[in-house]
Formats: sequence, structure tokens, C-alpha cells
Amino acid sequence: MKNIFSSKWGIIATGAIIGILAVTLQKMGNPANMGICVACFERDIAGALGLHRADVVQYIRPEIGGFVLGSFAIALIKKEYQPRAGSSTILRFFLGVFAMIGALVFLGCPWRALLRLSGGDWNAIVGLAGLIAGIAVGVMFLKNGFSLGRSYKQKMSSGWVFPAVMAALMIMVAIGFRVSETGPLFYSVKGPGSQRAPFIISIAAGLFIGAIAQRSRFCTMGSLRDIIIAKDFHLASGVVTLLVFATVFNFIYGQFKPGFDGQPVAHTVHLWNFLGMALSGLAFALAGGCPGRQLILSGEGDSDAAVFVVGMIVGAGISHNFLLASSPAGPGAFGPAAVIIGFVFCLIVGFTMREKVS
Repeated sequence: MKNIFSSKWGIIATGAIIGILAVTLQKMGNPANMGICVACFERDIAGALGLHRADVVQYIRPEIGGFVLGSFAIALIKKEYQPRAGSSTILRFFLGVFAMIGALVFLGCPWRALLRLSGGDWNAIVGLAGLIAGIAVGVMFLKNGFSLGRSYKQKMSSGWVFPAVMAALMIMVAIGFRVSETGPLFYSVKGPGSQRAPFIISIAAGLFIGAIAQRSRFCTMGSLRDIIIAKDFHLASGVVTLLVFATVFNFIYGQFKPGFDGQPVAHTVHLWNFLGMALSGLAFALAGGCPGRQLILSGEGDSDAAVFVVGMIVGAGISHNFLLASSPAGPGAFGPAAVIIGFVFCLIVGFTMREKVS
């Protein structure tokens, strides 16, 4: 049977569904302008596991597990489950770490940047400009022979590990599991981590988005890469549709509040909004996908993508433990320095992992 989600209207429908579900999840309890944010939600997971102790951002977000498990299920059904691994594993891990550091300096992933803009947060324009710049630099490396190497086919069970971990986390949060009164799992009682849509709705939305994103290959980084390399606007049509439908539904729900100042979980230090997302964009381009796409790939059996996701979760712990993450007051004490170190790392990887020199 033809994959309708890979068609022009299929990718448009995918973008519309993600946009609508994201702002609806916000309406139902998720944080403002954060109906779905892969980076923020992975940060919350890191906090719930005790990798950092910022008590306002700790919760096992069901949407993240849903993305992986939805992709896993549909890949099995459609016979697209392909366990693979072995492509520059340690580099992918640290690309994930620095992608998260950049995202937490900006305060959001590409999906949240779009959702922030759809809610009237004009600071997101600066972040999106940085994202485009970072991806453009990454594409320059790709056009000049950059590669993290090939991955290799693995045994079926190797690709089950990451979905199994996500399933275990979903079960634990569903039953309210805690090791002890003062131990993990940690759950925020105030701040963004305490703002959550009902579990069953969040997991259902995540499963559905995971399935359709797997079928459509939806990817914000990929959309910009395709435009720059091949002037192909297929994936971009889905990204634009996400923004349009999210904006419309923010108006419908009364969630559109335009301006720079006073936006939820955002700051107005534009230099670091730009550079934080530029670092993330560069890391996404070198790793081969935005954070949402990496989750979908990990569900398909791509262990290299799963390593990138683990790197992002660890990066969230590092960001909060070492005062790198921003707050509404601005960048953390050491956030700017970490962004610069991240650029140095990514540029070294970009220049040294070329298979040809032009």
C-alpha cells in the first residue's frame, strides 16, 4: 500500500496535526508555548531521573516515550524496522550533549521555537534565524564530504533496547513510581515541570505523532537541509503548516500573546538566543536530524540516533548542574562559554570527519 504520509498532502497533514496537538496539549495543561518541546521534555526527564536537581523541571514526559513507541510500532507493522548502529557513536553522544546545551541557552528545540512564534513570542524569530544559520554551516560541511561514517545492520534485539527503556519509563510514571519519599522519580510541584496535560492524552498524542512522523519523515532540520542542497520544499511544507495551524489554534484558544517581554520560559538576550540555536542547528545537521527526528529514528531501530538522544538527556543534566541553562532572566552564568566550546567541538568534528576535501 502507498505511503500517503510521504506525499505532498501527507507531509502537510503531518505538520497540521503536530501543530494542532501541540497547542491543544498546552490548552490541556502543558506549559505555555511548550505544548511539545523535545529538548525541554528531555530536560524534564533528566530531572525526574535525578540527573539534575532543578525542582521546577522534573517530570517523565509521556510525549517523548510516545514518539519512540509510536515510531517503533508503525515501523514493525510496515516492515521498516531496521536495527543499525556503529556510526561514530561517541561523536554522536557529544553532538547530543552540545545540541541540548544550545537549546537550553535559547530555551527550546526547533519545534518549540515554532510554537513560541505561533504564540506571539517574537524572541523565537531570533532563535529561528540562529537555527537556520547553524544548519547552513552544517550543510556546508555535508556538501564538502562530511560524514560520521556508515552504520551497520544489527541483530533485531539491539534496536529493542531504547523503546523498552521508554516503555519502562512510561509504566513508572503511569503508576507514580518512586524509589523513596526523597528519591527518584522526582516530580515537580511548581514551575513548568508541574504543568502537564493528563497522562492518557499526552501518551496518546505522542504515539500518534510518533507514527505519522515515522511515515512522513517529518524533520525541521531536514527541511532546511533539503532547501539549501536541492531546493526541495517537500519537508518544509510540513514545517510551515505546523506554524500556520499552531498559530490559528492559539488564536482560537486565546493563547496568542504577542511581544518580546514577559513571554513564558523565555528571555530577551537576543545574542544568545541566536547563538544557542545556531549551535543546536549545527549539531543537528552534523548528527543527521533534529531532536524529534532522532526520537523517531531510535524507534525504527537506529541505535546511533538513540545515542544522540541519550546525549541530549545527559546534556540537560550538565546544563542545570553547571549553570549553563538560561532562565527568564537570561543565560546561565556559564551558558555563553559552553556555547562557544560547543561551536569549537562541532567545527573540529566538521573539519576532521570529511571523506574528501574540496
